Amino acid sequence: MAELDPDIATALERSSQLYTLEQVDHALEMLAAQIAKDLADKHPIVLPIMNGGLATAAALLRHFTFPLQQDYLHITRYRDTTSGGETQWIYRPRLEISGRHVLLVDDLLDHGITLQAAVDYCSDQDASSVKTAVLIVKDLRLRPGLQTVDYHALDAPDEYLFGCGMDYKTYWRNAPGIFAI
Repeated sequence: MAELDPDIATALERSSQLYTLEQVDHALEMLAAQIAKDLADKHPIVLPIMNGGLATAAALLRHFTFPLQQDYLHITRYRDTTSGGETQWIYRPRLEISGRHVLLVDDLLDHGITLQAAVDYCSDQDASSVKTAVLIVKDLRLRPGLQTVDYHALDAPDEYLFGCGMDYKTYWRNAPGIFAI
């Protein structure tokens, strides 16, 4: 069995906690209520953007009490690094998007490039509407991609974040809260 890189092993103790798990859960519950007001009567398709959007989508789905369908899409720029590269599509949804209301769910709005590509894909598939929801919006002056989202739960400074679905070198998505390193 390979040993864990010390940089990864000590990431949690070297970081500062921005939000506790309880704060994140409360913010996601409020976010779900806001989304439900707009989409409950539209039987939307909820599309988490893998891998980061999985935890946020799962938390939101627990609070939705209306009919919806769920698929996913997988588009990445990070792979196993901490900085973005070329956009790479890994999986496109199998559900028919044309004429449907779509909710894209991701972990954070950072540079917005991946999320913009997902919005463009859904628009190109003739979705009736495309809404975006993220757990965190980073405070950035300039975004080369999507500038804003329709819904977000929390704000954070422009630091490298992990926990609650966001990773540090493919680890720590399970960290108990949101941390900056």
